[in-house]
Amino acid sequence: MPDQDSLFDEPAACDAGISTPDDGPARRETGNDPSGHRGRLRKRLIEGGAEALADHEVIELLLMQAVPRRDMKPLARSLIQRFGSLAAVLQTDPRTLAAHPGMGEATAAALRIVTVAATRLARQRVREKPVIGSWQVLVDYLTIDMAHLTRERVRVLYLNSKNMLLLDEMVGEGSIDEAAIHPREVIRRALDLGATGLILVHNHPSGSPEPSRADIEMTHRIAAAGRILGVTVHDHVVIGREGHVSMHAKGLI
Repeated sequence: MPDQDSLFDEPAACDAGISTPDDGPARRETGNDPSGHRGRLRKRLIEGGAEALADHEVIELLLMQAVPRRDMKPLARSLIQRFGSLAAVLQTDPRTLAAHPGMGEATAAALRIVTVAATRLARQRVREKPVIGSWQVLVDYLTIDMAHLTRERVRVLYLNSKNMLLLDEMVGEGSIDEAAIHPREVIRRALDLGATGLILVHNHPSGSPEPSRADIEMTHRIAAAGRILGVTVHDHVVIGREGHVSMHAKGLI
């Protein structure tokens, strides 16, 4: 875990040459960035918007917040090369990031905080509107949170009679079978919460979101248990790096 004193402490290797309190902002900026590269990146970001920077430049800017006295471009490029994309880098386990050559806890935290903030923002948007009528908002939230996980996780979104989110709960890890998720327990939990409906969610670490036979069979078992007690299974969403699949949209529920 990152040092509790600061997420952005500099690695010891960068301690030499730390500016004294007497150094003004302009002097520090000039000393740390004689070519003006960092300043140009920041200006492009502020003036050009979301598409103004390449993926490696986004990572570079984030890393700069943790290490102000080092050229971060080679490290940013190496992260993209290893993990494949900006999204994959940001959603990689922070311990894996910290172990990457040239990284450490401070730089891993500088990247991880972006995903934490994005997930919380997306989750808040999901909570503000009926889930059933805000499909893209829901998919965005689930994709940010689950698309790049390396282990399969099963979640249940419990909804009230107005289809507002009551609870987003992880109910198991591993493949969808009786060992990971119990239909009766899912429905019992819905009754305890006063939920009238639910959406099942799980991810495929392989990347493909196509549901397996086991996914479909387990969904049918939970839906059947729900019908007996008045709890509707609205959908089962499978999330992968290659996209998502709604079993309801495919006619599988």
